[in-house]
Parts: sequence; structure tokens; C-alpha cells
Amino acid sequence: MTVGRVHSMESMGLVDGPGIRTVIFFQGCSLRCRFCHNPDTWEFSSGEITDPETLVKKISRFKPYFKNTGGVTFSGGEPLMQPDFLLETLKLCKQENIHTCIDTAGYGMGSYDEILEYTDLVLLDLKHVSETDYKQMTGRTMDRFQEFLSALEKSETPIWIRHVVVPGITDSQEHMENLKTYISTIPNVEKVELLPYHLLGKNKYEVMGIPYSLDGVPAMDKEKTMDLQSKYFGGYDHA
Repeated sequence: MTVGRVHSMESMGLVDGPGIRTVIFFQGCSLRCRFCHNPDTWEFSSGEITDPETLVKKISRFKPYFKNTGGVTFSGGEPLMQPDFLLETLKLCKQENIHTCIDTAGYGMGSYDEILEYTDLVLLDLKHVSETDYKQMTGRTMDRFQEFLSALEKSETPIWIRHVVVPGITDSQEHMENLKTYISTIPNVEKVELLPYHLLGKNKYEVMGIPYSLDGVPAMDKEKTMDLQSKYFGGYDHA
């Protein structure tokens, strides 16, 4: 029987896709993003062990709240790092007529084509657009991301792109221009959302004894983020 590890579940998510959504946070991630606010989801040996049938039963309890726009979002951690568990859970969700969404950095493994066949929407966390800066931001190369992006483009699955804006790192005019150009080459992008970097997860690093590489970097100004959103990605606000 296929089993997987789940970090936690949020029953009434409002910012992880359309409508009211149940959000399942998978345990385990290979990236080490400098702005990650959930370092407690990194380790693959932690979390609650469960199976797709049990998980979907829990998700189905909230179907009355989904109505015509909501559904389930699989986040993390990185859901694509548990491909078999994710695939079986997606299949069961579609049998229950539940709208499915994956919130992913595109850094995983497995049969992306089959996974995307049962995915209605992808929230793509775009970490950076250049190989050098991507590696500096995540600790990994872009190879696996590019592999997933190719499968995503081929699948024609709708995409909402998210990008974290960090002061002094990803908030410059040059970076925004490069980001806009990069995104313009990706088909099926319905929405682009700039997310202001915040400090809400910093205390987790202290508790876990992990050095915080962005120590001293202030939170991103929300109004400036909104201005950048309007200036560079206003045309993507139709989703």
C-alpha cells in the first residue's frame, strides 16, 4: 500500500488557490530556500504517516465548503518529492470531483505527466530566473525545475506563478524586467503574484538551531510590492 508523510493540514485556506480550500502540507523538501518560513517541513523522516484513502476521507469532509470554486491544495514541503503518494491521492480526489491544485517549486521526481493529468491548477513557486541566482537562493541547480516546467508546459495545465520579493535581492527593476521576460515565455500562465518577504518563520530557525542566512534583511514593504505587481504584472490579474 502506498503511504506518505504529511506535516499538517489547514481546513479553510483562502490564499492557496481559488475559493475555500483544504491545504495539505507534505513533509520533506530538498531545496533550502533562504526565505523559507517552514524549515520544519524539510526533513523527510518527520511528519505523520498516512495513506491516500485516509487522507482523501479527511479532505472530503470539507466538500460542502468548496462549492463551485474551492478544492484541495497540496503544498509542503514539496509534494513532488512524494510522487506515488501524491498521484494516488490526486486520483482519489478526482473520483470525488474535488478540484485539485499543487503548490510546488517544481523540484521533485516521478512521472510528472501522469501527476499533471489529475491536476487542475499549479501554483508554481518561481524562486529565481537565472541559474547562478537560483542556486544561491535554493542551494540547488535549476535542472529538476526545468524538467518539471517542460512537463507543465506540455500538459497545458493552468499556472499561477508566485515569486517572493526580497529587499536588495529580488526587488530591483532589472530583476523585475528579467522575471517578466522569463514568465512571458511560459504558456498557460493565468496569474502572477508577487509575495513580500516576511520574518514570520525566523523564530523557527532559532528553535531548530539552524543559521538564518537572511538575518538582518528587513521585511519587504507591502505597498512597494503592490506597486511592482501593478507595474510589471497587471496584465495577469484576470484569474
